[in-house]
Amino acid sequence: MRLTGKVAVITGAASGIGRASALAFAAEGAKVVAVDRDAAGLALTAQAIGDLGGTALAHPADIAIEAEVARYVELAQQTFGGLDIVYANAGVSGGMTPLLEQTVELWSEVLRINLVGPFLAIKHAAPAMAARGRGAIVLTASVAGLRASAGGSPYAASKAGVISLAQTAANALSGTGVRVNAICPGLIETGMTRPMFEHARAKGSQAKIGQLNPLKRAGAPEEIAAMALFLASDEASYVNGQAFAVDGGLSSTHPFTVPWR
Repeated sequence: MRLTGKVAVITGAASGIGRASALAFAAEGAKVVAVDRDAAGLALTAQAIGDLGGTALAHPADIAIEAEVARYVELAQQTFGGLDIVYANAGVSGGMTPLLEQTVELWSEVLRINLVGPFLAIKHAAPAMAARGRGAIVLTASVAGLRASAGGSPYAASKAGVISLAQTAANALSGTGVRVNAICPGLIETGMTRPMFEHARAKGSQAKIGQLNPLKRAGAPEEIAAMALFLASDEASYVNGQAFAVDGGLSSTHPFTVPWR
């Protein structure tokens, strides 16, 4: 029970990595505030945690609106008496529109959710944690933030920003006892990536999914949740300002190049 007595907020908790992490954190003893725009999905996550004997509060919110972020931080403290962990996981893909056809509106929305959201989580959660002299903040970045060809340009740029945010925030919070780290998932089947998986299955090419990494397979949300759980726990008490690839080895080699036309 690595998180007994801890209070954790997890964003993007209605499905995929967020739901898997919420279940994993609750199973290890944390009281979980599950946050997402998808109220129905959140209800299912909270129910699953309750069915396992855990404690969860479902809170629908837009994680890139500052007032709503301040509210989920306040709610965690009011409901459960404190805040020890924030896993800022929510994100959007932005699709695969070719670079020269992308709009400012597309870029703005992807950056708003993927980068401004985690920034706001840090801005509002860190003071509550620093007042107690401890806390763990985990951000979901991506292998797309490490190298090209793992996502669209707005997505990749936003996730590179998340990696930098983990580093700069860890240093900005120097001496507070608050740790900030990022996870860089590889190819994971989630709500965001499901269309690609379904397309491959429809074509009969599902055996090729994940073929570019040495493990030759896609990952599961639970495999990312396991890393998030470690980083959130006291086992990672000396881990700070880092970005960890959990990608089957994909980022260990050079990527292929996609023609610009």
